[in-house]
This record gives sequence, C-alpha cells and structure tokens, in this order.
Amino acid sequence: MNFVKFDTEGAVGVVTIERPKALNALNSEVLAELEACFDSIDTDVIRAVILTGSGDKSFVAGADIAEMSKLNPAEGEAFGKKGNDVFRKIETFPIPVIAAVNGFALGGGCEIAMSCDIRICSDNAMFGQPEVGLGITPGFGGTQRLARLIGAGMAKQLIYTARNIKADEAFRIGLVNAIYPQEELMPAAKKMAAAIAQNAPIAVRACKKAINDGLDVNMDDAIVIEEKLFGSCFETHDQIEGMSAFLEKRKEKNFTNS
Repeated sequence: MNFVKFDTEGAVGVVTIERPKALNALNSEVLAELEACFDSIDTDVIRAVILTGSGDKSFVAGADIAEMSKLNPAEGEAFGKKGNDVFRKIETFPIPVIAAVNGFALGGGCEIAMSCDIRICSDNAMFGQPEVGLGITPGFGGTQRLARLIGAGMAKQLIYTARNIKADEAFRIGLVNAIYPQEELMPAAKKMAAAIAQNAPIAVRACKKAINDGLDVNMDDAIVIEEKLFGSCFETHDQIEGMSAFLEKRKEKNFTNS
C-alpha cells in the first residue's frame, strides 16, 4: 500500500494514514487502501485498533479538494458513497476502533474520527466541518454522526458556520473523550487499546454491537438486542473463565475469544 500502514503490538493493531505532503487528505486511493486494510485485519488475533495519521500536524486534513473540484453531481454522489462505505465499515467493525487525532481533523478527517468508537486527541488538534465554505455539504457522514454525538443544535452551528474548533472545545462539547500532549497521545491510545484487549473479546464485541444497534431503535427494541447479546455470551469459554477467575479470586484470566 502507498498511503496506509498497518502495524501490530500484541493484540493491538495500528492503522496509520501516510500522506504527509497532503496532510493525510483522503482521495480515492487512500479510501480504497483503508478499506483493504480493515478487510485484512484478523479479528481473531487483533482485539482493538488505533487509527491515526502520520506526522504531528494532521490526523486527516479532509477529503482531497483537488480531486473533488472536478466532479459532476453523479460523480460527487459516488465519491460520497465511497467514503461512507469505508467509514461505515470502520463504524461497524467487529472490534473497537480508537481514533488518535494528532492535529487537523477537518471535513473528512472529522468524519472518519466520528466513525470510530472512541476519540482522543493531542492538544494541537483542530476539528471542523468546513464544507459549506467550499459550496458543498459534508459528504462522508458528517451531517449524521456529528448530530448524534454532540446534539443537533451544536452540530448545526458548527456545520452552518464552517467554524473550526480547538481540542479544548471539542472536549467540552463531547466530541472527544480526552486530550493529551502531542508526545503522550499514542502511548495513551496504546494503553487504552491494551486495556480493551485484555478483556473478553466476545463480550467486548457484543457490547459494541449492542450500543450501535440499540441507538438505531426505540428503547423497547434496544433492550431486546441487549438481552440476546447478553445471552449469547453464556457457555462461551471466556464467560466461564471470567466468572471462574472472579469466584476463585485470581487475577490471571485466559480469554481465548471462544
């Protein structure tokens, strides 16, 4: 791959977008490589993924405006679908994905961060949906995920004004979970991913599915989703091991994802 790198540290995978000269902007090739990268991750081995950008200036500066400027309406819609398909793959990926936002997360960069389960950022991070200043709408899920994450009123304000916000405001409105000094961001992301990876993988996956699926339905139906996923954990090796360890008062647990 030319623009996407995948590394592993134990049960943690790290996906890095590497297009530093363009501040890691998303073009068709980057999107295709991201899709291929996530398709190649062995979720029987990897239990949590970190998504980040190369360098210390930009996570993902946005979609590639040079490419978008030449599109007609049908091509624009197709480009939006391409991005949405990849981001939806990340959002529904069986295991948790943590966005480690190291700098600019504008437009498509903010949108890909929002498709992750958890967002943490460096103190120089900058978030925004500046698309209306370019004569377009957010096209990779920004109008939908931002409203779901921070509320419709605040999302409309940010999108309509095309205003960028700094890390502290992103934290205040709930767009990110935590802020770290630049040099501490990846160690913090890896520590969080490792904490997730040490828990029972089947249970973690079930929790992700319960939350994601439950948010799309009413509470009565959401509770049924939880009940079924709760029940599906029983008689797995990991449930038996986890409860046995608790009852035997031992800290060591052998979760095998089975």
